[in-house]
Amino acid sequence: MKIEICINSPASAIAAQKGGADRVELCANLLEGGTTPSIGAVQTARAHVSLSLHVIVRPRGGDFFFDAIEVETMLHDIETMKKLRVEGIVIGSLTAEGDVDIKQTRELIKAARPLSVTYHRAFDMCRDPFQAMETLIELGVDRILTSGQEESVIEGMDLIRDLNQKAAGRIIIMPGGGVTPRNLPKLIAHTGVCEVHFAAMKTLPSQMQFRNPRVYLGGTLRPPEYEAEVADEQVIASMRASLNS
Repeated sequence: MKIEICINSPASAIAAQKGGADRVELCANLLEGGTTPSIGAVQTARAHVSLSLHVIVRPRGGDFFFDAIEVETMLHDIETMKKLRVEGIVIGSLTAEGDVDIKQTRELIKAARPLSVTYHRAFDMCRDPFQAMETLIELGVDRILTSGQEESVIEGMDLIRDLNQKAAGRIIIMPGGGVTPRNLPKLIAHTGVCEVHFAAMKTLPSQMQFRNPRVYLGGTLRPPEYEAEVADEQVIASMRASLNS
């Protein structure tokens, strides 16, 4: 059983490694579902951890219907990530009709090889999950990250189980989205998966003493500006221990 931790920073990568994770997925902008992290973040994470480092390549938040310029951007990002010695690339591209965009996905996979390729939760937005899975198998994708096309893996467990059974070892089905220490045993027993993905974040207060309450740099969303999130080593270690037992 492998544990992949969704992380937002090099500090979270270090915490994930200390907690016993097998792999991390480094993202920026988790509030938007994850976008391509900075070169500096990837390079620093690589310098401090030896565990498998996968990086999401997604040029923006929102949907997964990308134009030619956005694909060009992703191809440049993939080339850069390969030079930074990551082990995997995480992608997801859909047509306007909600199917896997075969042309774009094939192009991104070709650019990423020989690195591992994960198709992220764009899969949860596709029209027909079984058809999409067969397409991704034909394209040679290594794993699919999915919540079972529901709000969380608990609601999506039946689809995750059915996908895993139908995949029959041809592709890894990796549940992610709402995985917790409490529901992990039930999830594994119900679905039979061999990898899980989750974010184990804790909130740290800002060290700023002076604070201007009149300004919100996040605009109308008003995200918390005087706190930060980092992976919780203890939660990850708890999940690792639960799996080992």
